[in-house]
Amino acid sequence: MMHVTARAHTNIALLKYWGKQNEKLIMPTTTSVSLTLDEFYTDTTVWFDDTLSADELTLDGEPLTGKGATKVIRFLDMVRELAGETRFAHVHSINHVPTAAGLASSASAFAALAGAASKAAGLTLSDADLSRLARQGSGSASRSIFGGFAIWERGTDSETSVAHAFQENVDWPIQLLTVIVSDQPKKVDSRGGMQHALTTSPMYQTWVDYTNNHVDDMTTAIKAHDLTAIGELAETDALMMHATNATSVPPFNYLTDTSWTIITIAQKLREQGVPVYATMDAGPNVKLISQPSDTDTILAALTAELPGVQIKVATPGPGIKIVEGDEI
Repeated sequence: MMHVTARAHTNIALLKYWGKQNEKLIMPTTTSVSLTLDEFYTDTTVWFDDTLSADELTLDGEPLTGKGATKVIRFLDMVRELAGETRFAHVHSINHVPTAAGLASSASAFAALAGAASKAAGLTLSDADLSRLARQGSGSASRSIFGGFAIWERGTDSETSVAHAFQENVDWPIQLLTVIVSDQPKKVDSRGGMQHALTTSPMYQTWVDYTNNHVDDMTTAIKAHDLTAIGELAETDALMMHATNATSVPPFNYLTDTSWTIITIAQKLREQGVPVYATMDAGPNVKLISQPSDTDTILAALTAELPGVQIKVATPGPGIKIVEGDEI
């Protein structure tokens, strides 16, 4: 029984994924561009065991049950089918990510699960194949196979809807300050929220077109190390994505008053010449795209208006790491 452990880091999309053209295959309506983050990751250990009569799953030392367990078992079934594996599995995951609060814990979780489960089942997958496999657990997990900046092509079928590295070694000053507004699970999960926006928001297609039409601009900005251009594109894309939720029928919203306060602080700082831009996912937390040399200025502005606010600094992170054994 070979034990395999994988570590995958979470990523933040600068051009977003929000909605599927094919729900069954988890194929997105947009091509997304992301940055993998060093500070937030999931470690998952998997081994198959012929003495088990069902999969045995734990998350942070507690048994995983309910919807979360169903998703993991469905994913393991896919791996078993690929590998011709009939045994049930032990899956032990430790999440170093605030779960379900707008930091994509599902991205690192399913990327790590794809890496550990496939190898434990005897498969040797390329990074592209791992990305395709991870995508079928959680769309954004396709990007967490890679370090630095990655691109998930929307594609036209399961083969072409795959992520790839764009700039793995980020050797220039860019960071994300995650301002934690809430670490509570959200009321509307991403999977439900995105499809509701897709089917009911009159603004949805406008956002899709904006995102797909600006992929080249974003990659050009990354190549040029142009933080201002990256930030402007990312903030507009995020605000447009959240506008699709606000204009859904019935409307829903992940952002809180505190989220908007942080977005406004970023805008005020820009007026003072500090390049800082907000991006938000399916949750109230705001991530501020900025340069490390401005950290103190940004922190001072945030704590002046939001005393006691929790802030985590995240820097560009590595791609997936897979090892034999229980430790990484």
